[in-house]
Amino acid sequence: MSIFKRIFKIGQAEAHSAIDKFEDPVKMTEQGIRDLKKDLQAAMETLAQVKAIAIRTRKDSDNKKKLAADYERKAMLLLQKAQSGEIDVADAERLATEALSQKESLANEAVNLAEQAGNHEARSSQLQENVNKIKSAITKYENELITLKARSKTAQATAKINQQLSKIDSSGTISMLEKMKTKVEEQEALSQAYGEVANSEKSVDDEINAALASSSKVSQSDSLLELKKKMGLLN
Repeated sequence: MSIFKRIFKIGQAEAHSAIDKFEDPVKMTEQGIRDLKKDLQAAMETLAQVKAIAIRTRKDSDNKKKLAADYERKAMLLLQKAQSGEIDVADAERLATEALSQKESLANEAVNLAEQAGNHEARSSQLQENVNKIKSAITKYENELITLKARSKTAQATAKINQQLSKIDSSGTISMLEKMKTKVEEQEALSQAYGEVANSEKSVDDEINAALASSSKVSQSDSLLELKKKMGLLN
């Protein structure tokens, strides 16, 4: 293969690849079904026309057979009338011969028309098979289209979810939570430190007064008990 043919093949493959990317399977299937329905309509019109021709030809053949039989009946009547003396024998035989000639011609035409009708009927049967195949193909592709649309929607939804999930930075979220936890712990530690500092800043006088206050409350409680005893208020 020459270098030019190779370059052409490469370009052709790339062109097909580019076309494939732009092709929508759903739209392509829908277009295919529309094309098949057009073919079906044309096939049905042709089928109707062929059937009509077959019907007319068969009727013509039957009519020719009836006419042939009628001429044969007339020839027999002529011979009977000649035998009975109603008409001249020579005239009867001449007319009977003409009638038989017409009968023969009509019979031949009936045979030819019957053969043509058979051919038209055979063609009609073949066209009917083609129509049935097209109908079957349309039904099949319509069912496949329903499945294809459902799969397409599912694929699009799945892709959207996966795309959203791919945007979630789990490591970044965990890092942010760790930072918040550290910050809260630092605030708690700072609050505790401020409390301890506040307690450590109390003066000695504050501690003495606090101690006396508690002891005075105790002494006041004891005095109250003694007074209740004197008054006999205690059991």
